[in-house]
Amino acid sequence: MARRLHYVFLLCCGFLLSGCYSVQEADLKIRDYNVPENWQNLEQKTSENIAVTSGWLNEIPNAQIQQLVELALNNNFALKQQALSVEIKRQSLVVAGSALWPSLDLSSSANRRKNANTDSAATYSNNASIDLNLTYELDLWGKLSDQQRQANLELIAEQANFEQTKQQLVADVVSAWFGVIEAKHLLALYQQRSENTQQNLDIIQSGYQRGLNSALDVYLTRNEVNSELSRTSEQKNTLINAIRKLELLVGQYPQGILDVDAPLPLLNSEIPQGMPSELITRKPELMASWYRLLAQDAGLAYAHKQRFPSISLTASVGNNSEQLEQLLSASSIGWSLLGNLAMPLFNAGALKANEEKARLQLKQSEQQYLTTLYDAFLRVENGLSEEQSLKERYNMMLTAEENALAAQTLSFENYLAGLVDYTTVLDAQSRAFDAQSSVIQIKKQLISNRINLHVALGGEFSTPINNATAE
Repeated sequence: MARRLHYVFLLCCGFLLSGCYSVQEADLKIRDYNVPENWQNLEQKTSENIAVTSGWLNEIPNAQIQQLVELALNNNFALKQQALSVEIKRQSLVVAGSALWPSLDLSSSANRRKNANTDSAATYSNNASIDLNLTYELDLWGKLSDQQRQANLELIAEQANFEQTKQQLVADVVSAWFGVIEAKHLLALYQQRSENTQQNLDIIQSGYQRGLNSALDVYLTRNEVNSELSRTSEQKNTLINAIRKLELLVGQYPQGILDVDAPLPLLNSEIPQGMPSELITRKPELMASWYRLLAQDAGLAYAHKQRFPSISLTASVGNNSEQLEQLLSASSIGWSLLGNLAMPLFNAGALKANEEKARLQLKQSEQQYLTTLYDAFLRVENGLSEEQSLKERYNMMLTAEENALAAQTLSFENYLAGLVDYTTVLDAQSRAFDAQSSVIQIKKQLISNRINLHVALGGEFSTPINNATAE
């Protein structure tokens, strides 16, 4: 009786220890490591303290882009792959959690054996058995709980990764859609320039036939026409490639036939920037990195407790008989109860090395989190400064475009009047073309930068009520 009480006392102590023993080595302070109070962009004082809001996609009032985003969320291959990764982690959590529960196994066997006998005829023996085994490992040190916590944190991190992938996908679709519009606008500009150059060639050839222009001017103009036609052909291919990129993002075959017809808007509204400290709990990428760090900390605790003794209980109920019909006879069923204590004594330092490996991986995860954190800050700071720079460039380029178009018209009129040579006309036309194409490209860069800035700030593309998440 005294021995039994001693065992009970040890078990009770073990359960008490399992509730108070824990290992945590992660530096939780690095989550707010050197986070600034405000963004360094001082040009936009009016919006730096306004919280980031959801629904930036609703700022684009176009039915086609809304449909394309929905198609991408349903059909994009990379997003589906990420969703499956979430489900894999969910099943891993089930596996880790199952270790906290008893396992019940049923086994049965039957055999027939021939016994050789030199003196007489051979004899035969039959044997059948059925056993029901219940095994349960006591979570004495909280080791199994740490394993489950690690799996749970890895699942949360994967869900955050899914959310980040989804937000980036929407941004890529919108940016690719505007890329198609930009390519169409540039193609229209190239085609118009080809037509204007052809008209100039007709005028110069007519003047040459009347002895007013030189053969050199004719050759230069013909060269310009061929150059513009070549540029137009190249831009047609660029447009098709842009359409194919968009089609692939929405999960369709890249045929290059998607019709996109929309203007290229100029976005002038301010973007609510929020506070840098808010980015930590809002941006899915940072949340995923943080939860991976916590999961690694739980993994270290599990590796540490692997070096401790483990206690398991095994209960068996079963029967052996020569007759199958007697296996389930209540009178002959036997049972057994077994307690097992396993303690590692010598493994050539493998368990210690595994613990040290987990500790080093934890420190590596801390540095990875800091890298992810500062990369996130870098993208926001670059996006804010790029926004201001592009707006200034756009306003300057609008003025340059007006001047270049006026100079182009004036130079050709002066050429027809004999005041300048044709190289002056070519130079003016080149400047006008560069200015017009730059205006289109800067507008697209403004849109792309704004979309990337929304993603960098962690803003949702839609309101939470419409935002699908991985289940």
